[in-house]
Amino acid sequence: MVKQKTIKTEISLTGVGLHTGKEVKMTFKPAPINNGFTFVRVDLEGSPIVEADANYVVNTQRGTNLEKLGVKIQTPEHVLAALTGCDLDNVIIELNASELPIMDGSAKYFVEALEKAGIEEQNAKRNVYVVKEVISFTDEATGSEILIMPSDHYCVTAMVDFGTKILGTQNANMKSISEFKTEISDSRTFSFLHELESLLENGLIKGGDLNNAIVYVDKEISAATMESLKVAFGKEELTVKPNGILDNLTLHYPNEAARHKLLDVVGDLALIGTKIQGKVIANKPGHFVNTQFAKKMAKIIKIEQRNYVPVYDLHQEPLMDIHKIMAVLPHRPPFLLIDRIIEMSESHVVGMKNVTMNENFFVGHFPEAPVMPGVLIVEAMAQTGGILVLSTVPDPENYLTYFMKIDNVKFKQKVLPGDTLIFKCDLITPIRRGICHMQANAYANGKLVAEAELMAQIAKKQ
Repeated sequence: MVKQKTIKTEISLTGVGLHTGKEVKMTFKPAPINNGFTFVRVDLEGSPIVEADANYVVNTQRGTNLEKLGVKIQTPEHVLAALTGCDLDNVIIELNASELPIMDGSAKYFVEALEKAGIEEQNAKRNVYVVKEVISFTDEATGSEILIMPSDHYCVTAMVDFGTKILGTQNANMKSISEFKTEISDSRTFSFLHELESLLENGLIKGGDLNNAIVYVDKEISAATMESLKVAFGKEELTVKPNGILDNLTLHYPNEAARHKLLDVVGDLALIGTKIQGKVIANKPGHFVNTQFAKKMAKIIKIEQRNYVPVYDLHQEPLMDIHKIMAVLPHRPPFLLIDRIIEMSESHVVGMKNVTMNENFFVGHFPEAPVMPGVLIVEAMAQTGGILVLSTVPDPENYLTYFMKIDNVKFKQKVLPGDTLIFKCDLITPIRRGICHMQANAYANGKLVAEAELMAQIAKKQ
C-alpha cells in the first residue's frame, strides 16, 4: 500500500509575480491526510482557501488562474508541478498576494525548498486512479491534444511545434515521476519576441527579467523595440545570441522549451486532484488544453468513484465465519445481520450477508413484494463496523456497541430475497476512546444499494 505524503516542517520563499511584479511570500506547510494541495490567502480577511481544483480555473492567458468566491490564485502551475514531482499528496501553500513567485521561471527552487522541509509518510492510503482505456481531449481551434493511456506508472511525453525557424519541433519525455527533479524541474519559462512586445504594451510581465524567462527572437528587432526592451529589463545593453536567444541566458538543455511545456503539463494535471497511473502524451500542450483535460479527467474519476463496486472472492475462506462473529458481537438471530467478515485492516472492514426468503422481516415487509428494510441494511453496516472497533480491544465479548450518529443516509436500490449483500466500512478518522467514525457502503448485484456516515462507540458491559 502506497501511503500519502506531506512535508515535515514549514518553509518559506519570497519572490515576485511574473505578471503583477508584486513581491510575494509563499509558505509551504504540512497538511493532514486527504487535504490535497490548498492555497491560503493570508493577506485577505478570514484567510480564504482555494483548493487546487480544475473546476476553479477561470483563465489560462499566460498561465493558469484559479478563482473561488472571488479569491484569486495566479500562475500556480510551477508550484503544483514541484509538489507532484516531489511525490507529495497533502500540502498547504500560504500566500500574501494573488500571484505565486516566478523565481527563475522553473520549478527548481520550489523542489529544493520542499526537499529541505523534508518529506514524511502519513497513515493513510494514497488514492490513485488507474487508467484502463485511452482518454483524450482536443482543442479544435489550435489542434492541441492530450491523451492518457494505460501504463504501470505515471509518465509524460510532450511534443511541441512552435511554427518558427528558431525553435521548430521539440519533444521531451519524463519516464517516471522520479525523473522530474533532475530532468524537468530546472526548465525555465520562455516567450517569443513578438509575444513579449504585446505583453509589454499591455502592462504585463512586470516581474519578468532576463533571469526568469528565456526570450526567443523570432523576428527582426527594430532600434525602437530594442530601446523599449532595455528599459523593460533594466539593461544598458541587450544582444541576440547566435542561437536566437535574447541577451546572455544559457540554455540548460537544447529542448528546454519542450521540457518546460512538460513541466506545465505536470502542474496543470495536478488540478485533477487525484494521482494518476497512466502515460500522458501531450501534442502542442498549453494551459487551456491542459486544464480542460484535467477537468475531463476529474469528472470521469468522480463518476467512477461514485459507481465503483469492489469485487471480492466469496468462495475464499472468510476471515471470520458466523461462529467467530458471534464470539465478538453481542447480537444474536434474528438480529445478527452479517454472515461473514471477508477482510479487515486497521482502517477498513468488509462483511457479507446472504439475504434469503426465510428472513423474519420479510413476513411483514412486504409479504407480497418482499424488500429488506433500509434501517436493517444500515444496522448490518453498523454491525460490520462494530467488528472493526471491537478488534481494538483484547476482550470484545465484554463490550457493547452503541450508535452515536447516523448522517447522509441514502438508499439507491432495493434488496430482495436471493441477493448477496457486501458491506464495506472505511474509517473517516482514527478510532479514539472507542469511538468509530466511518463511511459505510452496501453493495448487491454489482451496484451500490445504500450508503451512510456512521459513528458508534463501544462501552464495557455493566
